[in-house]
Amino acid sequence: MLIYPAVDLREGACVRLMQGRFDQATLYDRDPFARLAAFEAAGARWAHVVDLDGAKAGAPVQHRLIGRLAGASRLKIQAGGGVRARADVARLLDLGVSRVVVGSAAVSRPGEVRRWIEDFGKDRVCLALDVRAKDQDFEVAVHGWTLGAGVTLDAAFDAYPDAIARHILVTDVSRDGALTGPNLALIKRLAARRPELQVQASGGVAALEDLPALKAAGAAGTIVGRALYEGRFTLEEALRAG
Repeated sequence: MLIYPAVDLREGACVRLMQGRFDQATLYDRDPFARLAAFEAAGARWAHVVDLDGAKAGAPVQHRLIGRLAGASRLKIQAGGGVRARADVARLLDLGVSRVVVGSAAVSRPGEVRRWIEDFGKDRVCLALDVRAKDQDFEVAVHGWTLGAGVTLDAAFDAYPDAIARHILVTDVSRDGALTGPNLALIKRLAARRPELQVQASGGVAALEDLPALKAAGAAGTIVGRALYEGRFTLEEALRAG
């Protein structure tokens, strides 16, 4: 299982939000270049970088900075936030990002996003489905998690049939940044339902034992953020556990 240490950018600094709330942001590092260098030194192969300002604005804000980060590191960068158009995907790839994360557009305009995957390749685009519990099911949240899309998680998955996509990142919003443990049942359900997809888990990782548990549940990768920043375990330990 791949471990993706996270860098969430707000006004150029590394922060973590609680359940996607901008009024509950914790500043951890003002130098994202140093943070990526530390990830690389620890042995990571990938990093997950998010333009939080772009996610909030619904348009790219820090993509130029993300390009500089990609150019300064040997890590492969998976990046998103504010990606709403084909040009946004192309721009990030041109800047040196290895894989672009597409969230709201993947739910609201699946036909268009399917064409982006065809154009750029399955390994260059990751669909992001951010979900929250609703009526005994999960509803996809969009626009920086501020709105419900009116689409269930299963319906969002079904918009990408026949192995059109390869990478899907699923975040349980209620657990993101909360250090309450990942939603193992959700990941197990999705991995069993769509075994051809590389499901990435996000939200809730709090302890080292959460990582082998996610691997056993079928996750191909997991995003690790707050637990690393707060010293719950080291990245070296996480890479070994994954």
